[in-house]
Amino acid sequence: MRAFQVTEFGAAPRHVDLPEPEPGPGQIRVRIAACGLNFADLLMIRGTYQETPPPPFTLGMEVSGTVDALGEGVTSPAVGTRVAVFAGHGGLAEQGVFPADRAVPIPDAMSFTQAAAFMVAYGTSHLALAGRARLQPGERLLVLGAAGGVGLTAVELGALMGAEVIAVARGPEKLAVAERAGARHLIDSESADIRAGVKALGGADVVYDAVGGGAFDAALRATRPEGRVLSIGFASGEVPRVPANILLVKNISVMGFYWGGYLGFAPEKLTASLADLMALFEAGRLSPHVSATFPLAEAGQALEMLRSRKSTGKVVVTI
Repeated sequence: MRAFQVTEFGAAPRHVDLPEPEPGPGQIRVRIAACGLNFADLLMIRGTYQETPPPPFTLGMEVSGTVDALGEGVTSPAVGTRVAVFAGHGGLAEQGVFPADRAVPIPDAMSFTQAAAFMVAYGTSHLALAGRARLQPGERLLVLGAAGGVGLTAVELGALMGAEVIAVARGPEKLAVAERAGARHLIDSESADIRAGVKALGGADVVYDAVGGGAFDAALRATRPEGRVLSIGFASGEVPRVPANILLVKNISVMGFYWGGYLGFAPEKLTASLADLMALFEAGRLSPHVSATFPLAEAGQALEMLRSRKSTGKVVVTI
């Protein structure tokens, strides 16, 4: 089978031919139809992501496809079931073996492309906003990187939860995407002062930050007393330092959030969250935004689109 692998940290991934994998105990084999790309894939290439396996390994954190073999002790999901899987890695390939308990059956109305774009982005935003930050109707939600893979889902879910959403993104085209997802206020990070713009609207009750760097600093200073700041990631490449004096004076909480970490200490929270999200999709209340698809042969170009920040929502590789 064909796969797209990291063979050496810092070097360009390459296409390789591998033997067809066989599922072990507790595993399923999936005939992969699509793989959603994430910023973490770029970090894995450099070897800087917190859960990077040693090379060689196949890239691709989240996949969708059809179960075509079961390992020892596995009875569900059955062969032939359409599933989405948070794989961690291994998704940019024609087949993959994954833990059976990470597979989620997908609705008939959900395409494989939509399913590959769903779990990480919506799962992150839902559990972060509803679980960690406890976002309430009528609160003001500030989303940094609002047109990105996770940011756009935070806009969409925040609006569904009754929040007044402020979207920060680069340029009018990306802001227009965020507005269609439910943002009420738009701030162009290329030309506007984020701190001044948010304060002019009355400040933020909750901040959703997947960017880090200077945007985090500006958002923190525009957060209202007793506000909550969610640190989701650092797409800017700069990990912010949190000035504790501001937290003290304004009674602000800064919360770290890593969706995949719940697999280790509270997997039931992920399961419940994904069940809620699938129900919202089936009710027609969620619209996964995929800005581009590429075939497996062009996986390198797909990653470059992600790296250059030319995409909105998700980029998906079809197998």
